[in-house]
Amino acid sequence: MKHFVQKMTQTALAVPLAIAMTFTAAQADTLKIALAETPSDELAAFFVALDRAKANGLDYEWTAFSDEELAVQAILSGQMDIGFGTPYSAMQRSKAPIRIIFQLSKLKFFPVAVEEYTDLSQLDGQPIMLHSRGGGTDSIANVIEDRMSMSFGDRSYVPGSSNRVVAMLAGQADATILDLSNKNKIIAEAGDRFNVLPMFDVDASDEALFANLDWIKDNSEQVDILVEALVSVWQDMAEDPTVISRETNPDGPIGQLPAEILAELDGFYTEAVAGGLYDPNGGGRIAAKADLDWYAAAGQLDGNPEEMNIEDFWYLAPLDAAMK
Repeated sequence: MKHFVQKMTQTALAVPLAIAMTFTAAQADTLKIALAETPSDELAAFFVALDRAKANGLDYEWTAFSDEELAVQAILSGQMDIGFGTPYSAMQRSKAPIRIIFQLSKLKFFPVAVEEYTDLSQLDGQPIMLHSRGGGTDSIANVIEDRMSMSFGDRSYVPGSSNRVVAMLAGQADATILDLSNKNKIIAEAGDRFNVLPMFDVDASDEALFANLDWIKDNSEQVDILVEALVSVWQDMAEDPTVISRETNPDGPIGQLPAEILAELDGFYTEAVAGGLYDPNGGGRIAAKADLDWYAAAGQLDGNPEEMNIEDFWYLAPLDAAMK
């Protein structure tokens, strides 16, 4: 993300080829949503919210891009209306008034290491395997170093938490950072070989919804319906995580996932809610402030976060209205 602006020109030509899936025919006033990945268990709650929004009159379509940068480019170019991601570097360096309107999930990642390590400080000077240079786990490693006054050794990069689990199980690395589902997977398969290291709490956003501010204001009715639906699902999920499996449309993109994934939805959302992955209030000002602190420390925002205005990165009116 740090070098996103410089890559915009080359990625623009790649957008049409990167589109993995498209749902429904485009219509003039249809809300176009740019996903940064194909539908998975982690997107089930979002699709439940889309179903509730549709019941309240929202017409939408979604497109899954192969990575976040392409989804961001689609928003900046006006091809799509609302995107997934945390494009702080692009927001700061682009002249387009991109704003976040809802925090979908927090940065809840888990340092995992072979059993000889039980604390993050023991990884001082030790090599670590991460997702990609400049990516989310790279930024997490930067912040860990800053807060723990330590430095990891050599960094190697293996895209995808599931691929890093394979590498860890094969003995190709001693430490990595994984998402919730893959942390659970490696501990379930080889809990006697690996430890999940204690990690400080993070309120910053992993995934958020963002759009061009001019488009948001011109389409406030659509945005309000979507944000109200998201708030209702996130709050219901906080009280009972099984609402996601119960309201998943069996004919929708999540309902068509393999049966073994659907069978784990209740367990996934129960653990995710207990682990604080989702803010029932949509993040708001607390998340916005945490984001500025985190992404500045991670090197994706330039400047002192104490001197930044959250209104330059978030547009809070739809969330404030939904919370009344």
